[in-house]
Amino acid sequence: MTGSGSDEVPVLVVTGTPYEMGYALGQLMKDEVRGLLGTYLQIAQTGDAKRFSNETLDAAWESISPHTSDRFKEELRGVADGTGMSLDAVRRAHMVPVVADFACSGVAVWGKASANGDLYQIRNLDYETGAGLQDYPAVVIYIPDKGIPHVNVTFAGSIGVNTGMNAEGVALTEIGDTPGGDYPFDLNGVHFTTMFRDILYDAHNLDEAVSMIKQAPRIKKYHFIVGDGKNKKAVKMKAHAPELLIWNDNDPKDEAAPNVFENIVYHAEGRNPIAFAHLSKYQGKYDPQRMIELSKSVPIKGSNLLDVVYDATTLELWVAYAEKVENAYLRPYVHVKMKDYLPYNPKGEHLIVTKETTATGPSKVARLAVLAAPLLLLTGVATWWIRWA
Repeated sequence: MTGSGSDEVPVLVVTGTPYEMGYALGQLMKDEVRGLLGTYLQIAQTGDAKRFSNETLDAAWESISPHTSDRFKEELRGVADGTGMSLDAVRRAHMVPVVADFACSGVAVWGKASANGDLYQIRNLDYETGAGLQDYPAVVIYIPDKGIPHVNVTFAGSIGVNTGMNAEGVALTEIGDTPGGDYPFDLNGVHFTTMFRDILYDAHNLDEAVSMIKQAPRIKKYHFIVGDGKNKKAVKMKAHAPELLIWNDNDPKDEAAPNVFENIVYHAEGRNPIAFAHLSKYQGKYDPQRMIELSKSVPIKGSNLLDVVYDATTLELWVAYAEKVENAYLRPYVHVKMKDYLPYNPKGEHLIVTKETTATGPSKVARLAVLAAPLLLLTGVATWWIRWA
């Protein structure tokens, strides 16, 4: 765990093939995953029996499945096997966001707009707390056998990415624009949560991430903010499928113009005036604390489930989950240093061994509580660990 008391957040590191990582996640958080996925599905179906029926969710899976990577499918299967849940139940829970609608906000600042030139980015997930997702927080760091290590700030067993960052400094923010009136949706394409996961696996920089979004057969309506902490730049996108508009910083064509800035992109829906005022006041002064203040200023109050602030240059993040009915923006933001958990460099080589634990297969799960190990080599067919800070 990191944080303290009611603000403790589990940080899990899983490595291996997609199936092995899913199995490890399911084993390490079996009760939490079963509690979250089962409860989430039940609450959704109770709230709207037709929209979230098994038939509707299965049909959604059939629509997006041809556009969903085998990695994602294998990890879902691993989660199901690791928890003992049926694969159908795990898939259906992951289809709830596909047929639902959300509202959120995001900002990226870098260069002259930040105090030290680092690229900072926020993502507020504004979603009702009544579903209880906040009772099952999980920051999952993936070190795959093939692909770029990445962090998914999520909920137990939810492997799609609402927001995340990879070891190359690519950070992702989504803002949902799809109104309920658009339902039923055309789902013949890829959902952003699986597309984001692919980007974290494969994109080494902003250009590669943008190219992947351009090439994806997208569905529904979203805004995206994509940051690159290594090269210190970001873009904002209006991704109303099949339309895709891309704005750089200080772009006179940005929908927020003339309220635009150099080295800043932002979208906070109806809270744009609040974001603009904050950005105007603190431009050039943004550090982690100022970014947390900005995050706290732009949620949908009463429906703010999860807030994240990234320093995509140093690979750090600050995370706040709602606590019961208390919104995330009112909670402390817990600090996570991704590099503390990440034996990785750009060449894909593992770093110095300090401690290690290895499991020979999904039938044997090894856990290791690490009190003060800055690096851990993860080896073998499958290795899983939780660091307690």
